[in-house]
Amino acid sequence: MDCLFCKIIQGEIPAKIIYEDEFTMAFLDLYPNSEGHTLVIPKKHCVDFTDADLATAQQVVTAKKAVVEMLHKKLNPVGFNFVSNQGSEAHQVIFHYHEHIIPKYMKELGYSPAVSPDPKARDTETIFQIIKK
Repeated sequence: MDCLFCKIIQGEIPAKIIYEDEFTMAFLDLYPNSEGHTLVIPKKHCVDFTDADLATAQQVVTAKKAVVEMLHKKLNPVGFNFVSNQGSEAHQVIFHYHEHIIPKYMKELGYSPAVSPDPKARDTETIFQIIKK
């Protein structure tokens, strides 16, 4: 398998690992949006969140919680952004499920989600009816 994150898990590629358990690993992002920007990944290869089974998703959430507590204690950010991109249209670059934990120290600095509504999007009531059918 030619997966960058699988190679990190196998120890073939170095990473700044700050958390690891039987099922997950967390390491600092090589291209951080802020100090402490961390990626949490399952050791089991899954392409994205949808590809992960429920047990794997729960293991990632458990690790994510532990990492957030660690970063909060050690770096004292005032908030966090949690991001997981799924699919190339959503800017997923590495196709191994991962969650970004991005500490925030100031609202204007670091990661900031850009909001640009789709002018062709259907109204909320229409979408609600489609989902509920």
